[in-house]
Amino acid sequence: MTEIEKPKKKKINILGYLQSLGKTFMLPVALMSAMGVILGIGSAIDVIINTYPFLDSFLLRLIANFMMNTGGFAFSNIAVLFAIAIPLGLAREEKGVAALAGFVGFFVMNLSINFYLKETGLLLTDMSAARKAGQAIILGVHTLDTGVLGAIISGSIVSYLHNRFYTLKLPTGLSFFEGVRFVPIISAIVFAIVGLIIPLIFPLFAKLIAGIGYSIKSSGIFAPFLFTAGERFLLPFGLHHILVALIRFTDAGGSEVIQGHTVYGALNIYFAEVKAGLPISPEYTRFLSQNKMLFMMFGLPGAALAIYSTAKNQNKLAVKGLLISGVIAAVVGGISEPIEFLFLFIAPLLYLFHAIMAGLGSMLLGILHVGIGNTDGNIIDFVIFGMLKGFSTKWYLVLPLGIIWFGIYFLVFRWAILKFDIKTPGRTDTVMGSDLKGYGASNIIAALGGEENIVELDNCLTRLRLEVSDMSLIDEKALKENGAIGVVKLNDTSLQVVIGPHVQFVKNEMQKQMKK
Repeated sequence: MTEIEKPKKKKINILGYLQSLGKTFMLPVALMSAMGVILGIGSAIDVIINTYPFLDSFLLRLIANFMMNTGGFAFSNIAVLFAIAIPLGLAREEKGVAALAGFVGFFVMNLSINFYLKETGLLLTDMSAARKAGQAIILGVHTLDTGVLGAIISGSIVSYLHNRFYTLKLPTGLSFFEGVRFVPIISAIVFAIVGLIIPLIFPLFAKLIAGIGYSIKSSGIFAPFLFTAGERFLLPFGLHHILVALIRFTDAGGSEVIQGHTVYGALNIYFAEVKAGLPISPEYTRFLSQNKMLFMMFGLPGAALAIYSTAKNQNKLAVKGLLISGVIAAVVGGISEPIEFLFLFIAPLLYLFHAIMAGLGSMLLGILHVGIGNTDGNIIDFVIFGMLKGFSTKWYLVLPLGIIWFGIYFLVFRWAILKFDIKTPGRTDTVMGSDLKGYGASNIIAALGGEENIVELDNCLTRLRLEVSDMSLIDEKALKENGAIGVVKLNDTSLQVVIGPHVQFVKNEMQKQMKK
């Protein structure tokens, strides 16, 4: 068997791989966030009906039940979503084939685990006992409940197999099975074997994850502080998704038996409680939306106002547009980077202050037993998962604390900017606006050293993620003139360019330009 010769690529180090893996989580997380809103609205309607019986009607209950049933599908099949999304995100080419192979690998792995359990006499037919032993029904197969961790393992292996074999050439007699058609085949073969190994090694992984969760939860009231501040500290490196996924989707975030099913991870537990109509557990929501609300809805807008108020008069008009879009991204979209990257690199101590304030806000809401769930920490989550769920969520405590957070951010940022003459946007003598070209794809490619310098191009929620041949060819000034908010150099070849919520369109336009 021979392979089509491909240009040699530099090896991606562990940091580069982890930040690439982290960005693949965003596709299922975005889906879960949207489905969570649907589930939350249905649950809110149910709460309103039960609180105000005169509103009860067949139609309203039908709508509520429909929304809760359809919204809950993402949480019931989260491992499958991750198993498909990881190869999809890590594949260099033929991403659709990688996604199919991800499903094939995950399904065959569970079939093989089922075979192992049956042949070794470990398969428990009593589902109550099976759940206690960590067994579950996944895609109709009685298997080990490996959860998102199992999906990460299978997705990572499939992505390697895909990138290794999607250009494979076979002898003429077998040519029908070559190339992309070979990827699902080799995935099925490999995972038939992997499934026999998983029951032997998975308990070790499970103990490691549980240990991480225990170390966080054993810190008591400081747990939300460590989680939220840690997420802020990891954000510049693009690794915050790893920490978030551990707490929200695996045993590290806790486990509960809900309606006879063992549920792992803070986010999964929250939505299982919502769907079942059970009281919400603040023990888990302290790692969810509420942990972002004070800095996302109030703190960062306060920082933005401070940046605007300290800008030079001739630049205020240009700065206003930049900051308003950043505030909207944070308050409505739950995306903090457009504002954070305005001060992250020019004033690291301000970012340290921001991370500490984010952690303190999360810890304070946890101490007060606020119970607001979902993922984004924006005004949509505040209304749907806070206000509409009734006073039991204690949503009203967010408002006065938010005003305090807004004031602290504004005063500290304004004082620091003026005291230390920090060159936040609008504080240079250059008049802003004249050289801003917007998102110019061809200009961005040129600023990256040209098409020949770009080895790999991808994106996550707000950033272009690149592997380049020569980092010295990167023109940071030109990138910022063409819409970039910040530039992060992870090592000699790995680069991130922070664009904002429109990054997907920028990447697509760049790919079109490069194909020409």
